[in-house]
Amino acid sequence: MEVIRNMLSDTPLSCRKLAARLGLTKDTIWRWRMIILESLAEACDKDFSGVVEVDETYQRESRKGSREWANHAANSNQYPAPPRPPWYVYRSGRIKMARGLSQWQIPLLTVMDRGGRRLFAPIANRRNRTIEIALAPIIPDDAVLCSDGLRPYRSFCKKHSLTHYEVSNKLGKRVVAGAFHIQNVNALHARYDAFIRPFCGPATKYLYRYLRWFLLRAKIKPEAAFQSILAAT
Repeated sequence: MEVIRNMLSDTPLSCRKLAARLGLTKDTIWRWRMIILESLAEACDKDFSGVVEVDETYQRESRKGSREWANHAANSNQYPAPPRPPWYVYRSGRIKMARGLSQWQIPLLTVMDRGGRRLFAPIANRRNRTIEIALAPIIPDDAVLCSDGLRPYRSFCKKHSLTHYEVSNKLGKRVVAGAFHIQNVNALHARYDAFIRPFCGPATKYLYRYLRWFLLRAKIKPEAAFQSILAAT
């Protein structure tokens, strides 16, 4: 129960600090957190309406905890070389990690309406087909979509005959017609950056759990979370 309370607080502690407080090992705290997140209900909303803001942010891909390079060193015939050098090569400065958009940056699609409903999910890329598959089930035909100038959003709105407002980060163009913007989504990105920073890049295979954790912190009380976990087990 103390772990759940800390996870849903304004400032979750690191596994090491929480373990020291509770007299447990950091591995136990991490394992409990994964079990808790897997047991809780889905955090993303689906029934969006009215003015809907959509944008994307990015999370650097992480192979933290992977044995891929160790397996390759032990048996290169069975295990091919991974697609990029191990982390310590980048840390040494011999190779620079690509900045900005690259194949190692995972797009996180963010959707939010003025009623507070939110979706935060990783997507494979920002192509038309990917955006179509992600948005079609959740955006109603009478919605008003606000986005930046990314072409797939424009194509999606044209295909579904949606009213569409494109905004820009340039001064004077961030709000259209006095009401249409993506500032709520951008604020959510800022809160996510502050939330994820202490974890120093969670492993990509667990990223969806951290996204669920981020959204659940504003939606569920610790006692309700505890009851959900008891019911699931």
